[in-house]
Order: sequence, then C-alpha cells, then structure tokens
Amino acid sequence: QVQLVESGGGLVQAGGSLRLSCAASGRTFSTYAMAWFRQAPGKEREFVAAITWNGGSTYYADSVKGRLTISRDNSENTVFLQMNSLKPEDTAVYSCAAGVVGGTSPYRFTLKTSYVYWGQGTQVTVSS
Repeated sequence: QVQLVESGGGLVQAGGSLRLSCAASGRTFSTYAMAWFRQAPGKEREFVAAITWNGGSTYYADSVKGRLTISRDNSENTVFLQMNSLKPEDTAVYSCAAGVVGGTSPYRFTLKTSYVYWGQGTQVTVSS
C-alpha cells in the first residue's frame, strides 16, 4: 500500500513558476514508476509527465515539454514537478500516481490504467 500526498499548488501569474511535491509512504516507493496527471474543470484527466523507478527515463505530454520537469528523490520518497513559464491553460488539479509499468513502450507511462495509487491532488491556477 502506498499513500500519496501532493503539495505546492497555488495561484500564480502567467509566466511564473511553481514546484509541486508528492510525498509517498511505504518502503516500496523506489520500485514504482511515478507520474503526474491533471484535470481541468469539465475535462478528462490527462497525462502530464512520468518518470521510471530509478529516474533513468522521463516522459512528457507535448503541451508541457520544455516547461515542466519531473524528478524524484528515492531517499526522500518524493517526486517533484517543476513548472516554469506557466500558462492559463495549465490551470487544473494536479495529481501524482504510482504504478509498476511493464515493458519499454513510453506509451504505457501515459496511461491512467498503468497506475494503481493516486493522491488527492493539488490545485494550480494560472492567471492571465
């Protein structure tokens, strides 16, 4: 069992930055791939970024490449999402997720169904 708690959300102006954190409980954190998803009002939850268990590979949605960076610290059981050059369209509830993602296909890391454990989410609002 893994419990995930996000923090770091808030209100920021367009062009600004935020750093989200996701703290995980449990000794098996380092065995899980981790990801961030987001859900805007009236929209489906969508993939943002993912990182393999050892941090060796990262994957991003096209809409965030070059602006958002995912990283992890297995010694602290924490995954991060550094968000720069934020846009109003980045406004959403951001949730972290953990799962054992099999295979080498990057596509698997973008699927909600690849992740078993989910946090409650943290609100990010970007004003124009």
